[in-house]
Amino acid sequence: MLQPLIFEDHYKKLGLELFSEENLEKINGNQFSPDIKIFFIPAGYELTVDFHHYQTKKPSLFFLTNQHLKIEKGKKEAMLLYYNRDFYCIQIHDKEVACDGLLFHNIFEIPFVELNDTEADLMSNLFQNIKNELEWKDSSAEEMIRTYVKQIIIHATRKWKKQNLESTSIKIPGSELDIFRDFSRYLEIHFRKKHHVADYAALLHMAPKTLTHKFKALQLDSPNQFIINRILLEAKRLLFYTDKPVKEIAYDLGYEDPAYFNRLFTQKTGSTPINFKKNYSSGKKYNI
Repeated sequence: MLQPLIFEDHYKKLGLELFSEENLEKINGNQFSPDIKIFFIPAGYELTVDFHHYQTKKPSLFFLTNQHLKIEKGKKEAMLLYYNRDFYCIQIHDKEVACDGLLFHNIFEIPFVELNDTEADLMSNLFQNIKNELEWKDSSAEEMIRTYVKQIIIHATRKWKKQNLESTSIKIPGSELDIFRDFSRYLEIHFRKKHHVADYAALLHMAPKTLTHKFKALQLDSPNQFIINRILLEAKRLLFYTDKPVKEIAYDLGYEDPAYFNRLFTQKTGSTPINFKKNYSSGKKYNI
């Protein structure tokens, strides 16, 4: 039996899993839900992240934290790198890699990058280097692995910017990028309690109108719409993946009046929370 590819030292943990269509049960479950996850997936895979379906046409990297993932099919070997915040915290090391709000927790809900052949070879080598370190178990393995993880994140962040910020749909100049990254990060932290644009404008040290204007000038949805989208995403997760009643979900998301939450959900999705849970469970798919 193969030894697990894992590093553990006190509270720090990092592991690598290799998988394909033959053993998807290793990946499709909740065992990695607390971890930060980087998937290196070849072309030809089908997977669902939360309520979005993807088919990989090129080798791709997916960056997930608390999203729900289901890999449906794919033949070639893929890899999952997972680690906890004690091993490498993207918030603490943000000045080094500048990925939080882009690769992770971005308001556009784009959790992946597609790779060309050269980039795929580079990533394959970095993942292989991590695998080698986990197999060798040398005393310096921890720092070597952390160096490789950092390289994966830095290369992928550059690629994410090129893939998305230079596209026709999202054009954010470099001078404005930190504002959108910070908005994304604050939204991920506070969406359960802070529901108004003014809350996030205050955190960003600007007027609500200024924040709204910045989004409008770049032809993006309003900050208010992004706030609502994040709340609805969490509501859908709780409806579909837990047995919590609607009233408790409303309270969890900061709504003291469950009836108001019910109306908001129905207005924005076209379905009541109860019907969403029932229809999605029976196979009807929704997009956020």
